[in-house]
Amino acid sequence: MSAPAERARVEFLLRMGDNALVLGQRVAAWTGHAPVVEEDLALSNVALDLVGQARLWLAYAGECEGLGRDEDRLAFFRDANEYRNVLLVERPNGNYADTMGRQFLFDAWHVELLRALAASRDERISAIAQKAEREVTYHLRRSGDWVIRLGDGTEQSHALMQAAVDDLWPYTGELFRSDEVERELAARGEGCELEGLHDAWSARVAAVLAEATLVRPKDGWMHAGGRRGRHSEHLSYLLAEMQSVPRAIPAERW
Repeated sequence: MSAPAERARVEFLLRMGDNALVLGQRVAAWTGHAPVVEEDLALSNVALDLVGQARLWLAYAGECEGLGRDEDRLAFFRDANEYRNVLLVERPNGNYADTMGRQFLFDAWHVELLRALAASRDERISAIAQKAEREVTYHLRRSGDWVIRLGDGTEQSHALMQAAVDDLWPYTGELFRSDEVERELAARGEGCELEGLHDAWSARVAAVLAEATLVRPKDGWMHAGGRRGRHSEHLSYLLAEMQSVPRAIPAERW
């Protein structure tokens, strides 16, 4: 396989791994702080699922890259501008409506992407996607349930959930913007173009928002750049906390 083709695969794998890792780190921060014990356990399990997915994607990225970096090196020893996650997943946790809104909007996209990748000609990508899809289907069900519960709940919970959706909506456009990386993998039958995921995502999101008695925000200007390494300050703070111990003792294995 040519060097440009291999670089596209590595870039794609980093994007998948970084999305899962950053969101997993965000969700894990709720451990011990969730509103009820059951949610504390559920969020911890979601975080573990995401970090496990990140490990699979990043391990494969390191193998394809061929520079001797395993998943731990890629997770703990890259700076923010080297991360390739979408901006949505690095948004702060905020209140519980913010967290569940972010999770739902990402889950609804993530499950569609994984279903498409399950048909990849790359057997490793297909296998990871199939495993992750089962986990993310559960994530989507519970995050959607929470959006409905909060949106169709009390006056205060409805207001908080609507505010969360309104605030997060401008970060959803990046999920559906293919560039040469996605187009290269799609042409080889290893990936898909992201625009093709929009209709299914939009229909699912619209149905949940309607049941939650929430108003779907209008599409407008959208934030982008995360997949190119242009991030908000929030990612730098997250990585500083996540990477502090491994960087302080770099010879150890984590």
